[in-house]
Amino acid sequence: MKVNTKSKYLSKKTIIDNIIFASKKEANRYLELKLLERVGKIKNLELQPVFELQPTFKKFGETYRAIKYMADFKYNEINKIVIEDTKGFKNKVYLLKRKLFEYKYPDLTIIEI
Repeated sequence: MKVNTKSKYLSKKTIIDNIIFASKKEANRYLELKLLERVGKIKNLELQPVFELQPTFKKFGETYRAIKYMADFKYNEINKIVIEDTKGFKNKVYLLKRKLFEYKYPDLTIIEI
């Protein structure tokens, strides 16, 4: 089943296993990862894991919301944690969040598919 809505980046939302994916590319990658998990090449597949880049804080009575990065996938592969993001277009917000992620989580790296 597919949803016919386009994003500003011309990606088409796609539904697989009752999960709405932002693009066909992300949905296809999900299918690949499910297969790899089924045959034991990866484990603990997680969709849309959230990583806090900066916590909520207050200054002079004003509250600043936390800055978070949501990846597409997280899984374990041969004793390492893999963070994946399917990207067709890298906007400025993503590039900034990727840089903050790399600083805050030095043991993890975002793999762009």
